[in-house]
Amino acid sequence: MQHIFSPKQKSVIALEAIKGVQANNQLSSKHDVHPIKIGLWKKTILDNAHLLFEHSKDKALKEKQELIDGLYKILGQRDVEIEWLKKKLHLDS
Repeated sequence: MQHIFSPKQKSVIALEAIKGVQANNQLSSKHDVHPIKIGLWKKTILDNAHLLFEHSKDKALKEKQELIDGLYKILGQRDVEIEWLKKKLHLDS
């Protein structure tokens, strides 16, 4: 029967393989997973490690930009409301 590993389990096993304390065959026996799968998980981590840092930076910038855009929208609405009130109350100067 094939065992289904969670992403967390895969990452733990792959990180053990990256550390190199034990060979993939030893890890295979220890975790009951094929050594080729361990190699694939290890490769996935090594190929995509840079994304951990890019996403956090991009996400923070995106959140800040959304906040700024929202604030500009509110300011624009307030300007329109103030101009409308001035016209309505005949306070044009």
